[in-house]
Amino acid sequence: MGSRRSKSMSGMGRSNLPNADAARDAGHPQGGHPPAGQRPYTRGIHPEMYRGKLWTMRQYAGFSSAKETNKRFRMLLDQGQTGLSVAFDLPTQLGLDSDHPHSLGEVGKVGVPVDTIDDMRILFDSIDLSEVSTSMTINAPATAILAMYVAVGDEQGVNRDQLRGTVQNDILKEYIARGLYIYPPKQSMRLTTDLIGWCLGNAPRWNTISISGYHMREAGCTAVEEVALTLSNALQYTRNAVNSGLNVDDFAPRMSFFFSSHNDIFEEVAKFRAARSLWHELMQAEFLPSNPRSSQLRFHTQTAGVTLTAQQPFNNAIRVAYQALSGVLGGTQSLHTNSFDEAIGLPTEESSRIALRTQQILAEETGVANVVDPLAGSYLVEEMTARIASQARIMIEDIENKGGALECIKSGFQQSMILDSAWKNLQEIEGGEIGVVGVNSYTEGEEQEINSQHLDEDSLGMRMNALKEHRIHRDGDAVASALELLELACSSTDNVMEPLIEAVKCGATLGEVNGVMRNVFGTWVPPSGV
Repeated sequence: MGSRRSKSMSGMGRSNLPNADAARDAGHPQGGHPPAGQRPYTRGIHPEMYRGKLWTMRQYAGFSSAKETNKRFRMLLDQGQTGLSVAFDLPTQLGLDSDHPHSLGEVGKVGVPVDTIDDMRILFDSIDLSEVSTSMTINAPATAILAMYVAVGDEQGVNRDQLRGTVQNDILKEYIARGLYIYPPKQSMRLTTDLIGWCLGNAPRWNTISISGYHMREAGCTAVEEVALTLSNALQYTRNAVNSGLNVDDFAPRMSFFFSSHNDIFEEVAKFRAARSLWHELMQAEFLPSNPRSSQLRFHTQTAGVTLTAQQPFNNAIRVAYQALSGVLGGTQSLHTNSFDEAIGLPTEESSRIALRTQQILAEETGVANVVDPLAGSYLVEEMTARIASQARIMIEDIENKGGALECIKSGFQQSMILDSAWKNLQEIEGGEIGVVGVNSYTEGEEQEINSQHLDEDSLGMRMNALKEHRIHRDGDAVASALELLELACSSTDNVMEPLIEAVKCGATLGEVNGVMRNVFGTWVPPSGV
């Protein structure tokens, strides 16, 4: 059995018997924090929080084909889900068509493949884009995927200013932790800024970026590092946008964040509170925004995939419930709860429904949504909030002194930080210092068997045929002309979004538009050479 720890899961010291002195010594303000809705937003960004509006229940889904994913979306909406979240397969995330040689073996495996506007039409069939908010976990090809979404909205007769949702569009964490990048950092940042600029004038309700600490936490960083690295990346995006000529108060209110929620309940709650206050502090210090919303940290939470175990998988449902509780106690704006079977395969319809019900029970039966910041004043939570903010601030200052997030990525600084933390965590689990029920404690001889989601074996062949037919029946000359205009935009300082929208409307594929950008921008080889 794992030992009881006086330190948090991140290794941060905390009081075994917390008191007011410990909280004050850590930096908790003598008079406490201002109410929710007031700067620096430690207690929440809205005065009433969930008393006024519940968090958005946004379950992440995507597999096999656009048709099957659409079926899952509609089931979740029918069951009470309040927002959509699209998982794309690896070829799509790398801007490759399904029939590209590098796509072999990965089509439809971890998300939905989207090659053409036809796929996007099927994905949102019978779903009114004016009535639903859609989050899309897409980064390197975010401009092209948003272009397809906008094009489908145009076909539905939806005004672009009615579109609501988010593209992750966070390329920096791809270089740091996830590896699904295409272009060099400078060119990738240009595409990020182009998308932000285009949305300002065309889709003002769209969240133009979701700066993700989640994937860095999944790669092995600590809670403190998750805050520091995420906010450091956010500073880089903000600077790039301002340097491109955008006004901070025009785009910053539409920046959003994405965090993980792990097992250490109080550390996670404190992490969310610390992130809000620290982001406000950083924005005010450097950019002096006049709009209060520019320095409000709005965030989505996903329960921690890395904590799910293949051993005793039903235990994961309990882990997810506690992690979801942390996200809600910490004031998240939207939430995804992982399915208990995700350590084994894609979630089944049954496990997806249970994951959604976890949120609904939390919202309607536990009472946690009835009180704004219910853990405020807890000596332990306030002490940890102050400690996380203080330690994250030191890390951010270190990155700034080294030239900022982008320069540090080029040297591999953040990557090394995460590697060290991941290795330490693994050693502590293997040594028994951290207990994982069902893995290194309370183990069983025979593993539980569960049903897993079976992918449609015929979907790959159907996909290849559909892509072939698409290329045959489109207007090849129109596609060629549209791709030429896209190349001209990429080669200049023109915004790429409108040429992209026109190209996908003509029938250009995801691989073709990103192929044009590859030719103009080049590709990226990281410091590791991999």
